[in-house]
Amino acid sequence: MPTYDYICDNCGYEFEYFQSMSSDPIQVCPKCEQNTVMRKISGGTGLIFKGSGFYITDYTNKKSSADSLSKEKTGPVDIKPTATKESKKSDS
Repeated sequence: MPTYDYICDNCGYEFEYFQSMSSDPIQVCPKCEQNTVMRKISGGTGLIFKGSGFYITDYTNKKSSADSLSKEKTGPVDIKPTATKESKKSDS
């Protein structure tokens, strides 16, 4: 069941309410008790998939601690660009 955001046009009170999608929207403000509540439209939240069977949990790059320790000891590597020769194709 989703959580809906509401705002009262009369007093400006904002609140959330946990209700099913088939339920009617709330119309009475719990603070000022006026019939001026409107449901706010929001973008919602993203889905979170937990457990095995999903890409983020099954196919991440798992490096051993020995690899990371050896990289820390050697430090950064200075790579100098080299000139490349373009290969020419002969037309036959």
